Amino acid sequence: MKTLSAWLLMVGSVAGPTWTPRAHSEELLSFTRIPLHDQFWSEGANAGDLDRDGIPDIVAGPWWWKGPDYKVRTEYYPATTTFALKLGPSTSIQVPGFEGTLGRENRYSDNFFVWTRDFDGDQWLDILVVGFPGKETAWFQNPKGATGHWKRHVIFEQTDNESPTFLDLTGDGQPELVCITKGRYGYAGPDPKDPAKPWVFHPITPDRKYGNFTHGMGVGDVNGDGRADLLEKDGWWEQPPSLAGDPEWKFHAAPMGTGGSQMHAYDVNGDGLNDIITGLAAHGFGLAWYEQYRDNGEIRFREHILMNKEPSENRYGVKFSELHAIEVVDMDGDGLRDIVTGKRFWSHGRTGDPDRNSAAVLYWFKLVRGEGGAVDFVPYLIDNDSGVGTQVAVVDVNRDSRPDIVVGNKKGAFVHVQNRHTVSREDWLKAQPKAISAVQP
Repeated sequence: MKTLSAWLLMVGSVAGPTWTPRAHSEELLSFTRIPLHDQFWSEGANAGDLDRDGIPDIVAGPWWWKGPDYKVRTEYYPATTTFALKLGPSTSIQVPGFEGTLGRENRYSDNFFVWTRDFDGDQWLDILVVGFPGKETAWFQNPKGATGHWKRHVIFEQTDNESPTFLDLTGDGQPELVCITKGRYGYAGPDPKDPAKPWVFHPITPDRKYGNFTHGMGVGDVNGDGRADLLEKDGWWEQPPSLAGDPEWKFHAAPMGTGGSQMHAYDVNGDGLNDIITGLAAHGFGLAWYEQYRDNGEIRFREHILMNKEPSENRYGVKFSELHAIEVVDMDGDGLRDIVTGKRFWSHGRTGDPDRNSAAVLYWFKLVRGEGGAVDFVPYLIDNDSGVGTQVAVVDVNRDSRPDIVVGNKKGAFVHVQNRHTVSREDWLKAQPKAISAVQP
């Protein structure tokens, strides 16, 4: 659905609270929401060209949806889960999926994260699924157009942490599963000669008794040595020059919240030093960036709160809770990476967490740099009835060079397709947060 409240800024500049007037017409972003289903099957979703027709498809839970219209779905593992919904004293019905917002009790799915990757080298994308924290991870082998369920290969017995990721940590050009297992942070990847056999875990920390429900983790080059480091809520682990023999990485303490979401290293203010962006509490409030600075050669961080538990703590009056997933990507093509995040609705059900029954919002926060290192993140509402899960995927699903957003959660599964339009300055102003439009001529 496209409404005026969904129109989003494409261009503009800011230094502190003052926006520079532009020409008589402006380009705006909007998003068209495409609901795939309203059942709860997964906490994540993603995209990839699974049928090799040149068009990305969507995968969420036990299905993949054929692009570009997503009207045809294919079941790649059994979709047999149901729950009993009581309608009256003696009447109940069986509802497909896990008990989410269609039900009354809090339940969890067995599918928390999903990525697409060709593991067996046959030129067909397979599907990697991380299950419930503490449980196994498996990949499903693409049958290359044949019908029936995909062959499942269990490759990791215990994937802990609620923010694991699948990317190239080691710098060898191949992605690894980065996570906690049995109390330690580390990574695991496939054997290219036999990707179906269990992946070998390489620990990078001592056993600190990290639990399977630990929140907050990421990967990024903090010290600028060209090697990716491991980010976690208590600090960062420095990757050594050689990984031979699985050495223990050096820890640098730097507390960043209580553990919220994925953590990202990015040079926010353009000073040449990578900063860290993260959520502060997955089941509470808080979005922040941590500015890196040097103190006699030592790396330190300065906290900048972008949004917290009170609307007054964000100068645009925006607040929401349960920021369980964050991506950092250039949404508007201006060369700067923006923040995509939202509310993981009912992450612990209808009771328990603060503001758990508020709207399931999805936002992007536009990064704008001003003079003297000034930084602003301007919030734009994408949708108010989808939110994020434990994962939010930003992918160009229609190959128009504009990032789109894919989510799966207790509300269902959704695709948000980006549009761009040239509009009058009047309509552009109507689309801006009040803190911007109020100062414009």
